[in-house]
Amino acid sequence: MLFVYAAGVPAIVLLVWNLILRQDLHKAHVTLLGLAISVLTTCFLTDIFKDAIGRPRPDLIARCKPGPTAPTTGLVTIDVCTETDHHLLQDGWRSFPSGHSSFSFAGLGWLALFMASQSHSLRPRASHIVVMLCAAPLVGAALIAVSRLEDYRHDVFDVLCGSLLGLTVTYFTWRRYYPSLLSSSCDEPFKPLVGGRNGTKDGFQRVRDEEEGYVTTDERFSTSDEAGEYSRRDDR
Repeated sequence: MLFVYAAGVPAIVLLVWNLILRQDLHKAHVTLLGLAISVLTTCFLTDIFKDAIGRPRPDLIARCKPGPTAPTTGLVTIDVCTETDHHLLQDGWRSFPSGHSSFSFAGLGWLALFMASQSHSLRPRASHIVVMLCAAPLVGAALIAVSRLEDYRHDVFDVLCGSLLGLTVTYFTWRRYYPSLLSSSCDEPFKPLVGGRNGTKDGFQRVRDEEEGYVTTDERFSTSDEAGEYSRRDDR
């Protein structure tokens, strides 16, 4: 259900929003692409931290199910565990940060940023009802994060750091495609780069030969066997 609430719901809302308002293709593309990048990047970083840190979960003993012969004092190894589900047991050492918290704030956080930008909710004297509607996705993400405390899967530190990780990645991705929410044009994404030198498009392009890859005539050179030196080639 985490994927449904934190990824499926924002994707459907953004898709329906763009279809109803008939937004241009670039805006729809950037909005959905940003959501995907935020969620995938957050998952990638969360897994790296989980595996690198290896912090035990609060319910590790319940996962371990130590046998009756396990010592009650002193350090023990995983050999005292009777749990046969290898994945369930090993996942007990992947507490920090909370994946549910980071994922929920990445997906629902992106939806909140998008709604705030389209409604200009940070403008002076904005409607309080609009502000609350824009904050609703963040409330949903917070409820998902809090559920990890109720289920005794994480502690407060895991949930807070996971939530900050998801929000940080989402906001960083947002600013790559959209202006600041304080900007008067925050509802429109940055335009694609189409104004390179001499009117050419920036980025990678297919060219028919090597010389077409140069932009200006000053960058075109040829060697002359007779003169033994470089000479400028006429662009025409």
